[in-house]
Amino acid sequence: MKTGLKHVRANVKDLNRAVEWYERVLGFKVEATWPPENPNYVHFEHDGGAIFGLMESEHFPSHGRFNFYISNLDDLWKEIKDQVEVVEELFDTAYGSRKFTILDIDGNELGFVQDQG
Repeated sequence: MKTGLKHVRANVKDLNRAVEWYERVLGFKVEATWPPENPNYVHFEHDGGAIFGLMESEHFPSHGRFNFYISNLDDLWKEIKDQVEVVEELFDTAYGSRKFTILDIDGNELGFVQDQG
C-alpha cells in the first residue's frame, strides 16, 4: 500500500495554552481553527508536507513523535534548548541527518531534523 500523509494532529490538554507555547517557543503561526463558534482545534501554517494540528482532548499526549524537517536546525536548537524539556540533544545520525527531540507542554514528542546532503 502506498500512502500520502497530508495531516497529523497532536492532542493537548488546554488548546489556548498549547497554541501560546507553540507560537512563543517554536514560532509557529495558526492558519485555521475549528469549529468557528468554539474552537477546539487549530492547525499551523506549513510549507508543503503534512499539515500539523492540535486538538484539545482528554486523551493526551498523543504517544507518537512528530518530526519536522527544517533548514535552520542549529539556530533553533540554540534558541530553544533552555526553554524546553529535551528528550534527545542535538546529534548527527548514522543516516546522514542532524536532529534533536523535545517534549511540548503536554508531553508530545517533537523531533526537529535537518538533512545533511
